[in-house]
Amino acid sequence: MSSSKPALLEVSHLTMRFGGVTAIDDLSMSVQAREITSIIGPNGAGKTTLFNCLTGFYRPTSGTVTMRHPRHGALQLECRPSHELARDAQILRTFQNVRLFPKMTVLENLIVAQHNALQHASMFTLAGLLGLARYRNAEEDAVQTALALLRRFDLMAQADSPAGGLAYGVQRRVEIARAMAARPRILCLDEPAAGLNPSESAALNDLLLSLISEEGVAVLLVEHDMAVVMKVSQRVVVLNYGRKIAEGTPIEIQNDPHVIAAYLGEPDEPEEADHKEKSTGVAEEAAA
Repeated sequence: MSSSKPALLEVSHLTMRFGGVTAIDDLSMSVQAREITSIIGPNGAGKTTLFNCLTGFYRPTSGTVTMRHPRHGALQLECRPSHELARDAQILRTFQNVRLFPKMTVLENLIVAQHNALQHASMFTLAGLLGLARYRNAEEDAVQTALALLRRFDLMAQADSPAGGLAYGVQRRVEIARAMAARPRILCLDEPAAGLNPSESAALNDLLLSLISEEGVAVLLVEHDMAVVMKVSQRVVVLNYGRKIAEGTPIEIQNDPHVIAAYLGEPDEPEEADHKEKSTGVAEEAAA
């Protein structure tokens, strides 16, 4: 699927090898601003490895990742560590397994997520130790940002609760809110619907759509729940054994024969299917 708009993120010929195993194989794709792009594929297709390459946890074997940042211009990301991608490119992520600070309150989790701005305002602790106005103002801004997100994500009732004691679906919501506290341009969500019940999945759909329309972020989504993928995505990229086998709208992907084959297996050859049908008929007749 093509777009006349320049891509916010451009992945070109990305390859990631672990010894003799090629986890991502010559992958090219793009992410548009204010859109949800979903990455789907069978288990082991390379989805999480791709996320790890895009967010700086892995350095790809070859290929480029270019971001057209609204303030910083073109940024080459493939060789940058994860903390620089979060700070400079504003690419934030969540994980398959919830990774909150369990003993901190929900409010504290959201304040800690703003550590880059707080650290800068503190002049690397000096302004904080001296209680300078620049740090006090930044600290108040961080608290207000966290409170606004708690209201936005319907989490005010849990603000002072330890994050580790919350229900799983609520923790998922806190994790996304914490990522939003760092003001991402691209939000990478790794299976956010995992473990959610149908009503929680429906609420997640509404939340993701509101993030792109109201907050202006781009969302890169890895998800096995096809009901979520098909309802929220503008673009879907399908991986199989590390290679891109399809890309398009949800409707195009649903009807793509390569995607159907990857998920359901290759169909039998006509002659083989006919032979199986005859064999089954003969067996049933004998049993009668």
